[in-house]
Amino acid sequence: MSKTIALAGTFDSKGKEFQYVKELIESLGFQTLTIHTGVFDPVFPPDVSNTEVFVAAGEDKQQIVAAKDRAHATLVLSKGMELLLPKLYDEGKFDGILSFGGTGGTSIVTPGMRALPIGVPKVMVSTVASGNTEPYVGTSDIMMYPSIVDVAGLNSISTKIFTNAVFAIAGMLTYENKATIEKKPLIAATMFGLTTPCINYAKAYLEKQGYETLIFHATGVGGRTMENLIENGFIKGVLDLTTTEWADELFGGVLAAGPHRLEAAAKHRIPQVVSVGAMDMVNFGPYDTVPKHYAGRNFYRHNPTVTLMRTSVEENKQIGEAIAAKLNKAEGDTALILPLKGLSGLDVKGQDFYGPEEDTMLFDTLKEKVDRSKVQLIELDNVINDKAFAEAAAEKLIQLMEAKKGEN
Repeated sequence: MSKTIALAGTFDSKGKEFQYVKELIESLGFQTLTIHTGVFDPVFPPDVSNTEVFVAAGEDKQQIVAAKDRAHATLVLSKGMELLLPKLYDEGKFDGILSFGGTGGTSIVTPGMRALPIGVPKVMVSTVASGNTEPYVGTSDIMMYPSIVDVAGLNSISTKIFTNAVFAIAGMLTYENKATIEKKPLIAATMFGLTTPCINYAKAYLEKQGYETLIFHATGVGGRTMENLIENGFIKGVLDLTTTEWADELFGGVLAAGPHRLEAAAKHRIPQVVSVGAMDMVNFGPYDTVPKHYAGRNFYRHNPTVTLMRTSVEENKQIGEAIAAKLNKAEGDTALILPLKGLSGLDVKGQDFYGPEEDTMLFDTLKEKVDRSKVQLIELDNVINDKAFAEAAAEKLIQLMEAKKGEN
């Protein structure tokens, strides 16, 4: 049985272009499921009408059309796609999805793409594909493809781009990796450049014990991606030793992961070992982009595009309170492990961010605020990058996972 490619887009304003793509897909032997995401009547009859998209969002199409508010219509359609696409996929209506659009069309379809499982082929040809794609891709595996010219009209450039995009998703659906990889329990671990030795030691230890480790760079999107994978049931244990994204979240850094960081494991009772790796720093861009109110602070120019700021005593108190509040949502299966001799490669004797007073405030706040009935608190007389610290954290996670296994 041939596979089906969902083709979603504004069939009113770009109907001729989508009809061309539809015919090309079908000429390759695939079926199509056409989904109209425009406000007005389509150029050709779709399989899924815009009325159905509006209904999925709980809105009335006629009222939206009468209002003539493009921004509101786009918001409603994007909400409808976010709810409708996963439903259609679960019903077996399509195997992969392809779309084309400018900023509006991209913002309508990509929320639905993000709601699909990781691994489902998703190709978005867009005028914004070479810019900041994070608002569209988020933590998903959407493939963004630059349209080069606007998605308006069939010409020598656009038809080549459309054709390549069709061939790309056709290839994803035609070819399968036959190699079998031994499935091992997946561990999620967080790392920063200045906590790399710690995670490398822990990863080696876990792999010797039969676990597979996925490493997430704590750069904002890394933390959000990890939380998303935990939410979706991929992860069996979390070694969250580098929680530095909270320093950026609280103090305006550029690598914040949002207010829901450190929630997914507790919510789903996934065993987790948490630490305070790289909490000695807030991340900014080039030195001249650091907010003026931080003038006079202790800065470290990591490279021409990254400037680090040492967290203060008061900031570490706030960080400790925030981390404790998140961990206290856990119902067991959680350990907090503290490296009493240093939080990163810069927070050791002789280095730029060495700060016993700042670290002591962080540790004391956590010890005061963490609910010991829910969270095991472990203090080790190590720098975070010591092999002994890394292996102790990994071993504690294994213990929590084994205990969890025993309960089931």
